[in-house]
Amino acid sequence: MMAEAGLAALWFAAALAALQLVMAALGLRAASGGPRASTGSARTEEQDAAAPTTVRAELVEGREHQDVNTEILTAVRPIAIVQGLMIAVAMAMLIGVFLNSDMSVKLVVENSHSAKPWLYKFAGAWGNHEGSMLLWVTILGLAGGAVAILERRLPERTLIATLGAQAGIALGFYAFLLFSSNPFDRISPAPADGLGLNPLLQDPGLAFHPPTLYIGYVGISVAFSFAVGALITRDVGPAFARAMRPWVLGAWIFLTLGITAGSYWAYYELGWGGWWFWDPVENASLMPWLAATALLHSVTVLATRDGLRAWTVMLAVVAFSMSMIGTFLVRSGILTSVHAFAVDPKRGAFILVLLAIYIGGALALFAARVGTVRAGNSFELFSREGALVANNLLLSVILGVVLIGTLYPIVAAGFGVQLSVGAPFFDKTVGPIALILVAVMGAGPLLRWRRDDGQAVAARMMWPIAVACFVAAGLVVFASIGILPLLGLSLAAGLAIASVAPLWGRNLRRTPLFTYGMVVAHLGIAVSLAGMASDSAFTTETLVAARVGEPVKAGPFSVVLDGIKPVVGENYSALEAQLTATRGDQTIVLRPQSRYFANPVTTTNESAIATRWDGQLYTVLGQPDDQGRWQLRLWWKPFVTLIWFGGALIALGGALALLGRWRRAARTARREEDARWAAA
Repeated sequence: MMAEAGLAALWFAAALAALQLVMAALGLRAASGGPRASTGSARTEEQDAAAPTTVRAELVEGREHQDVNTEILTAVRPIAIVQGLMIAVAMAMLIGVFLNSDMSVKLVVENSHSAKPWLYKFAGAWGNHEGSMLLWVTILGLAGGAVAILERRLPERTLIATLGAQAGIALGFYAFLLFSSNPFDRISPAPADGLGLNPLLQDPGLAFHPPTLYIGYVGISVAFSFAVGALITRDVGPAFARAMRPWVLGAWIFLTLGITAGSYWAYYELGWGGWWFWDPVENASLMPWLAATALLHSVTVLATRDGLRAWTVMLAVVAFSMSMIGTFLVRSGILTSVHAFAVDPKRGAFILVLLAIYIGGALALFAARVGTVRAGNSFELFSREGALVANNLLLSVILGVVLIGTLYPIVAAGFGVQLSVGAPFFDKTVGPIALILVAVMGAGPLLRWRRDDGQAVAARMMWPIAVACFVAAGLVVFASIGILPLLGLSLAAGLAIASVAPLWGRNLRRTPLFTYGMVVAHLGIAVSLAGMASDSAFTTETLVAARVGEPVKAGPFSVVLDGIKPVVGENYSALEAQLTATRGDQTIVLRPQSRYFANPVTTTNESAIATRWDGQLYTVLGQPDDQGRWQLRLWWKPFVTLIWFGGALIALGGALALLGRWRRAARTARREEDARWAAA
């Protein structure tokens, strides 16, 4: 009965989304004839009584429309909350049928097996197309409920429009699940057991990586709903930005965590020694992150300085567009990738229609209302706002390059032309632009708001520039590396100094927590960049056919194959090599495996990695040859762990900023409440 209960909850949630959309539309229509909310001071009853008759009539009409807004919002809020609860029940039921190995459910048969460890049964609920879409919509529904519960800063009319936009997004995906990707379909007769989960997905990373990415995608969808709501009600201003900012920041944090975790998961699981391959599906997660990064900076300027209004709205639309394009790429069946779900292209067409409706509608709304969006406060080009505009432009250029490089082979294939756009293209195009972006990032926080003086900025930038030049000179003298890694390491050193420069001369105990968040996030960028440049410049690879007892050189290590033995795991058998690696007095034992899975029948390579302070020794066992030798692939990757450590710092910086903004908002709310009590 769990499958039937889950399907019923899914239908109920869809019906509630439709009701929420209709109620929001009725509320906006009823309020559309009323006067705009005044931005002036509040009026007293005596002032109202003294006003001319026509003015009093307008005031009465305005209050009637305000009452309508309040009544509609009072109805829409609980609908959004119950919708979130219902879709959460549906997701819980799907997890339940996977944990119980209910082989009468088609999805369980195709993606699970009774002999699997419980963790992979649990995470396997979203390790497939239908389940992952249900997880996506579950997070979407819960986010809508959270907006209904938590948001109190927006005008009621704008909040109604926001919840209506969120319901519209959810309704499209409910239709997609119910009519083309039902996760609760039964199969009769039920087979004795299932086909199993893709062995590459049988990893603890499956329990962490997809949910974090989906939370990020859904956070962007909430920002998109805020932007649509503000455009509908012509309320694009600092209040709208302050309401949107926590969702953008939260989405950005989770996207950062998801991309970082996914990069490391692919790094150790796929056995090819790389941390980023510019795979189209990898790009599908990177593009929303790039747009969200630009949006995060724009929304901060709008919330604090009342600038970049049109930029902020447009970036919210672009960010959601990128998440929708990523969803289409992964689920359309047009890509062959270890990350993609190979499904019926008709489902991809369904998503393409949703993309056209949501993004086309939002762009049309933006075009119709952009004339009503005020420019906001002005600023000089040489200012922190100017640096943020340059930051957004460079991020947009990188986003455009990645988008074109990802879609161009797909479009060309549609015309019968087969071509590949891989890492060399992206490295040569994105790399230089990213280095310019890093230079701007180092200068931006050292600039003042509104306007600044060039000589003063040069003085503040003296130490970052000096450190970058010193590192560059040292690399030129002592290392023979390419120009991009050299610039990357130099700029990483300069950015690290520039990142902490905003703390110089400040009372650290009184410095706002969100300032620390900015410092830590920018420092994380420097650390990640140093790891990427080090990996590119100094990695050594050894591919050898080794006999037992024969030493092999891998970077600073001497590696000896001690032997091969068979081992048996919970749901696989394997051949396991024992490798002894020595460096000076240091001895490390590594055990890479070649694994065989029966359900489904698959052979995989399980790498063995030794992590030290200065890098990782990465080992992979290959196949034997007819001379009794075994293929070994060995990499020494200096400081490669800085890539993921930097990613963690970036996410930590975002979390500190989110906590700091929340604390400031809470203090402001308490002061306002105290003031109201004092005036009463």
